[in-house]
Amino acid sequence: MPQETTTSAMEKRYAERLKRYVTAMRNEKPDMVPIRPFVAEFTAKYAGYTSQEVSYDYEKAFAAARKCAADFDWDAVVGNMVYGWMALVKAIGLKYYAVPGIEIPPDAAFQYLEPPEDQAWMREDEYDLLIEDPTGYLFNVWLPRVSADVVAPGQPNTFRNNMSFLKGGMAMLGYFMGFGRQAELLRKESGTVSAISGILKAPFDIIADKLRGYKGLCMDMYRQPKKVLAACEALMPHLTHVALSGADPTKNVPIGLWMHRGCVPFLSPPQFERFYWPTLKQIIETIWSKGHQILFYAEGEWNPNLKYIAQLPDLSIIYHVDRGDIFEVHKTVGHKFCISGGIPNDLLAFGTPEDVRAYCKKVIDGVARDGGYIMDASAIMQDDTKVENLRAMTEATREYGVY
Repeated sequence: MPQETTTSAMEKRYAERLKRYVTAMRNEKPDMVPIRPFVAEFTAKYAGYTSQEVSYDYEKAFAAARKCAADFDWDAVVGNMVYGWMALVKAIGLKYYAVPGIEIPPDAAFQYLEPPEDQAWMREDEYDLLIEDPTGYLFNVWLPRVSADVVAPGQPNTFRNNMSFLKGGMAMLGYFMGFGRQAELLRKESGTVSAISGILKAPFDIIADKLRGYKGLCMDMYRQPKKVLAACEALMPHLTHVALSGADPTKNVPIGLWMHRGCVPFLSPPQFERFYWPTLKQIIETIWSKGHQILFYAEGEWNPNLKYIAQLPDLSIIYHVDRGDIFEVHKTVGHKFCISGGIPNDLLAFGTPEDVRAYCKKVIDGVARDGGYIMDASAIMQDDTKVENLRAMTEATREYGVY
C-alpha cells in the first residue's frame, strides 16, 4: 500500500476514534462504545518482556503499549501505564519504591513502600513548615529523607548529591518528552488516541501517600485536624498548577486523577466530607472552569460518597468505577457524567472468555444504552489479566456496543 494511502487511513481511523472517545466523555452517544483499557504490566507479558524490563527501559514499555494498541485495535490507551520509571527512581536514589529485579522478583510490578509510622517522611510536628512553604519544605526537608543521595541543607556537599540532580533532571526531561513522541507513534502506527494528558492527585492523598503515611495521617485527623485541613489548602494551588501544565491544549482528552485514601474503608463518609472533599472539589471546579475534564479514577469503593461527587458540575469528570456498584453509579450520577470501567479484574484474571463476554453485555445493557460509557476493567491491569479474556472484552464490546 502506498505510504500516502496508509497515512491517510490511519489519520481517518484516529479522527474516528477521537470523536468516539470525546463524544462518550461528553456523556453523549457515539457510533459505538469506545474501548480504553488501562493496561500496565499486561503489556509486558503480551509483548514478551518482564516487568523489570518495562520498568527500567521505557522504550520497551512504549513499544509494548503500541503493540497492544495495534493488535487489539483499541480506541485509546495511555502511552505507558507502567508509569514509575525505575531507572529514574534509582538515578535520584528514592527509597520509597520496591524495584522489580532488585527488591522484588523481576516479574512483579513495582511497589510503593510506606515507612513505619515513627519514620514517616514528614514528621507530625512539621505541618507548619509545609503550610508556610510547600515547595521549600519538599525540597529542603522531604527530599533529603526520601533520597539516599540528596544532602540536607547545611550538610557537606557530595558527588552523589550533585549527580542525583544532574542524572535525575536529564532522565526526567527525556522521559516526559518521550510521551509526546509516543503519542505521535500511537497515532501514526495504529490510529490510537492517547487516553489522558496531565496528572492530578488530591491534596489529602499527597499527605497520606508521600508525607505522613496513612497511619500517621489517621492520627493527625484526630490530634491536629486544623493542621491537616490547612496543609490540604496549602497544597491545592500547586497541584492545580501541575495538572493544568500538562493538560491537553485542545481540551479533548482528560487530566488523570487517581484517588487512593478517600474511599471506604480508609475514610468514613463524614471524614471524606471534612478532610478529603473540599479541596479536591475546588480543584476540579477550577480545572473545569478552564475547559478541561478530569478522569475521576475512583480506586476502591466510592459508592458511599456518590452524594458528594454529584455536587460537581455536569460533564466535569469521567467517573471510573472500580469496586463500586456500576449500576448504582449510573443511576446516581450517570445523567451528569460519563462512566467508565466496571469489568472486575478478578473476572479478567480467573474467569473464562464466556464469563467476560456475558459480564460486558450486562454492563453495556445496564449502563451504556444512551451513550456516556467507556469500556475498561475496574482497575489498572497487571500481568494476571488473561490475554484471551481481554480479547473477549474487546470483541464483546465491538459486538454489543454498536449504537
